[in-house]
Amino acid sequence: MAEVIRMPLLSDTMTEGKIVAWNKKVGDKVKADDVLADVETDKATMEVNGYVDGTLLYIGVPAGEAAKINQIIAIVGKAGEEYMHLLDAEQLAVGNGQVVIGNEQLEKETKKDEPVIGSQSSSVLAPVSLPAGAKEIRMPLLSDTMTEGKIVTWNKKVGDHVKADESLADVETDKATMEVVGYEEGTLLYIGVEAGSAAKINQIIAIVGKAGTDVSAYVAYESQFTNSKALVENTTEKEQLTTIESDAATAKEPSNLNLENTTDRGRIKASPLAKKIAADKGLDLSKVAGTGDGGRITKKDIDGYKELTKDDGLLTTNTDSSGELASAKPTPQAALTTHQGESYTDIPLTQMRKVIARRLGESMFTAPHFYLTMELNMDNAMAARTAINEVSLVKVSFNDMIIKACAAALRLHPDVNSSWYGDFIRKNHHIHIGSALALPEGLIVPVIRFADQKSLSQIASDAKELYGKAKDKKLQPAEFSGNTFTISNLGMMDIEEFTAIINPPDSCILAVGKIKEVVVSKNGQFVVANIMKVTLSCDHRSVDGAVGAAFLQTLKKFVENPVTMLA
Repeated sequence: MAEVIRMPLLSDTMTEGKIVAWNKKVGDKVKADDVLADVETDKATMEVNGYVDGTLLYIGVPAGEAAKINQIIAIVGKAGEEYMHLLDAEQLAVGNGQVVIGNEQLEKETKKDEPVIGSQSSSVLAPVSLPAGAKEIRMPLLSDTMTEGKIVTWNKKVGDHVKADESLADVETDKATMEVVGYEEGTLLYIGVEAGSAAKINQIIAIVGKAGTDVSAYVAYESQFTNSKALVENTTEKEQLTTIESDAATAKEPSNLNLENTTDRGRIKASPLAKKIAADKGLDLSKVAGTGDGGRITKKDIDGYKELTKDDGLLTTNTDSSGELASAKPTPQAALTTHQGESYTDIPLTQMRKVIARRLGESMFTAPHFYLTMELNMDNAMAARTAINEVSLVKVSFNDMIIKACAAALRLHPDVNSSWYGDFIRKNHHIHIGSALALPEGLIVPVIRFADQKSLSQIASDAKELYGKAKDKKLQPAEFSGNTFTISNLGMMDIEEFTAIINPPDSCILAVGKIKEVVVSKNGQFVVANIMKVTLSCDHRSVDGAVGAAFLQTLKKFVENPVTMLA
């Protein structure tokens, strides 16, 4: 079925976006991660992905013109597929003062003898207008790779008065947990996605308006589109899941564990946030008693849980001095313990982990990687860092020095500062360096923008601020997107040498190892030198071996004689 592509919310103050250029034309095949267009917002020029596979059937906004938020800008479907009914439905919705979620639009051509799934009748409800003064709050695009957002918690409840700048909910994306601001003032009339559940981009998550406004008819009308498509897509999967779970429940031996938090099909009832915390702590949710509705496990239950362990007939509690659950530590008794039968723990995937798996998997198996390794003598860099930190207001790390050296080398080797786009190569004139950071939830890449134009102290200050935001899950989309080159440093974890997977859309990524004392020959004598190995992973479609090697030679000169990159 054809899918509409709407103008996403690319910044918190954006009301419309100008199409700078279309990267695809009508009739082109497109993939879910292809960049369809470059869009200029009020803050930056960003890329818009379609998130669907198929053929580009329609372009609704020519290059050079602007589109309002949620306006249809393109339609993707099967080659030759009819799509005019989607545009007709849009016109009808606009005429009635409402916006229909294009990605969840039902086809009008429904067989007379085939009832619409999710509705009580075989006909689609007549269009219903949103009451005057009421405004929809939709799931915004909070990262460049986001397709859905999970509501971690609602900060307001139905009936509360909300201001335009107040945070309505905390949403977990594929890269961070962020706040969603409604930008509308009034009373919260409706919440469409409960905490713990996910919503697709542009899906209605709330409605704000005058107190007492009845939006039930409009909600019922909109729900038929959302529920019908979801049920159609998931019916087969759910039937298979039910069979598997039923078989597993039958085969499972009786247990003495508290089962109040499980459903009649053996599934554990817990909020996504509780599952995530439990996974991080290594807790078995089946042992936790839920205090939520119907025995549902909440974050409060996880925080208050104390795991009992059996040790020589005595029951002890695994807690630390603060009363919180401590990490499991192996003991001699535990090492000697044998398990009666097979066992395992299934860890739910976070939004971040899902995208890491998809994007890096695509990168590894789509981009032909090749690797170049070089040794750098760090003696002068170590002396320079000591001298710099005596006068710098911010402590400069070796990673900061590598960022600066890479930025300077990229200025001289623009082919490395490029991106592969299928039918063309984009040479970036700006230099934005991503510095990979490992978090418990997965990998995120804060971006040092215009790194070649900044001093070492500025790079160190920016990096420190970005790393802090990343750990607190407060990074904004502009702070973890737009990279043109990436650095992955595992030297602080005693890794001497490794290869990294290219971070799309970059053409290269530099893997940095530890600094190690090595005996070398110098002027006929054996001396000890501080050596660091770096490995450049290159996409052979856009960067050739000689180009990558020349970049590393320049990088080596800058690192081994730091004054040259500061000139």
